[in-house]
Parts: sequence; structure tokens; C-alpha cells
Amino acid sequence: MDIRKLPNLAALRAFEAAARHENFSRAAEEIHLTHGAISHQVRALEEELGVALFLRHGKRIRITPDGERFAAVIRRCLTEMADAAGSLRSRNQQKRLGITSLPSFAARWLSPRLGRFIEHYPDLEVSLQSSSLLTDFQREEVDIGIRFGQGHYPGLVSELLMGDWYYPVISPHYQQEAIPATPAELAACHLLRCDEEPWKPWFQAAGLDADEPSGGLIFQDSSMLARAAVDGQGIALGRHAIVQSDIQAGLLRRLFDISIPCLVSYYLVYPASSLDKPQVRAFREWLLQEVADAKQHAEFP
Repeated sequence: MDIRKLPNLAALRAFEAAARHENFSRAAEEIHLTHGAISHQVRALEEELGVALFLRHGKRIRITPDGERFAAVIRRCLTEMADAAGSLRSRNQQKRLGITSLPSFAARWLSPRLGRFIEHYPDLEVSLQSSSLLTDFQREEVDIGIRFGQGHYPGLVSELLMGDWYYPVISPHYQQEAIPATPAELAACHLLRCDEEPWKPWFQAAGLDADEPSGGLIFQDSSMLARAAVDGQGIALGRHAIVQSDIQAGLLRRLFDISIPCLVSYYLVYPASSLDKPQVRAFREWLLQEVADAKQHAEFP
């Protein structure tokens, strides 16, 4: 077969749609062309083949017997091409996993652990996107997400992963004379703050009647707050999942044995249809096991 003798593929597609609808306007709407473009492509196809594919009666058209037979062949070929393309697309999607997480959790908790997951699935391409915005799973190339909230995500499956806790952390290299020995001394220190993560609940848990700190820089991200504490800029009210790796590395140390629970938790969020993909099921099972192992090894206060 000499593929150079094939008619124009766009014209074939236009003709097939027109034949199925027996209407140029409906065909134009389906493949996002104008009525005139469909008419022109069909006319050019008829001239190339030397045969009438439609009978025209003013604005009305009727397909000819030759046109019906030709349309059936084209429809079968287009269906086979669509199926083949879908099969390739499906195989490619099975080799890719799209994950979204809030930036602080992605950087401090999830990313350092993902290597263990990839070791089990070396052929899988994993895309980790960090964003504080809610994901549109229909439009974005994301299969599953981790969010920090109340767990209410309409239209999505929401599974509780774990809670979290707050406690003060400080750099080991902070001025020794300025390190507070008691919670009462802490209230007078330079305290770093993160947006929507106030100190006052911790003060109350410590039995202090102290006001919320004011003035100075307010961080928008818990990971940036932890970095500032590591750099010795002040004492931070750290979220355990975020500061744990710095504590283990000796970059931060915890002050006092008083912690308070977060009012929100980490949730695994995804459309129910995502679990039709084996790579999503594998990631979900791995992540739940990682959380269980972390709890078993007392990685939570």
C-alpha cells in the first residue's frame, strides 16, 4: 500500500462526521470547524475520488450508496486508530504517578521517603507537585494528593493519614545565655511565627498567661519557619512532621516536654476512579505503611 495515495486525513474525518450526521452543521460542531470548512473538505474529497458522496438539495444533504460504503470503511479505520492510541496512552499512564502535597510536607516529610517507594517501582515516573491550592483532578495530571485540613473534600475520597503536634524548637547554636530554662522565660524570647499557627494555645498548655507575640516577620510556610529556626533567627513553634528531620540531624532541638495537637490533620485525597490505576493503589498502600511504621518507631510525640 502506498500511503502517499491516501486522501487528506482531515477531509476523511470531516466526511465521516458529516456522513454520520447527514448534516454539515452538526459535523462542524463535533470537530470544532465551521460549516463552510466541512463543506469545502467534503467537496475536495469528492473531486479527488471522482465520485459524489452526497446528494445536495439546497441546504439539505443525503449520503449516496458509494458514500455510505466509504464512510463505513473510514469509521472502522478511525475506530482502530483511536483504540490503538488509547492503548498506548493507557500503557504510558501506567508508568506515571502524579502526586500533589502542600510544600512544607512535601519537602520535609514526603520527599525524603519517596526514594524507598521508587526503589520498588524503578520503571515508574513519579511527579511530585507542591502546592497549597486545591487540585483539579480532572484538568491536572495528578492522581492523588495529601492535604492538611479537616478532611472535607466534596466529590473526593478522603482518608485520614495522621495528626500532628506543635512544640518549641531552637538551634543548638543559639546564644547559650539566651536559651530559656523554663516556659515562663520562653515568652520573653524572640519567637518566630507562622501564619495561622499561633503560640497562644501552647502558652496556655504550659500554664502561661501570655499574649500572642506581635511584630516582626510572619512566615507563610512551616518549612520556611523551620529553616529560620535552624539559622538561629529565633525560637519557632515547630510542627512535628516538619521539624522532625532537623531534630534527627541535630540542626534543631526541642524545648520542654509540652506539646499541643494540631486542630487539623493530614489526609490522603483522590477521586475514587484513581484507584483503578495500579500505581495509585501501590502508592496508597506504601504511604499508609510508612505512616504506620513512623508511629511504631515513636516518630510522633
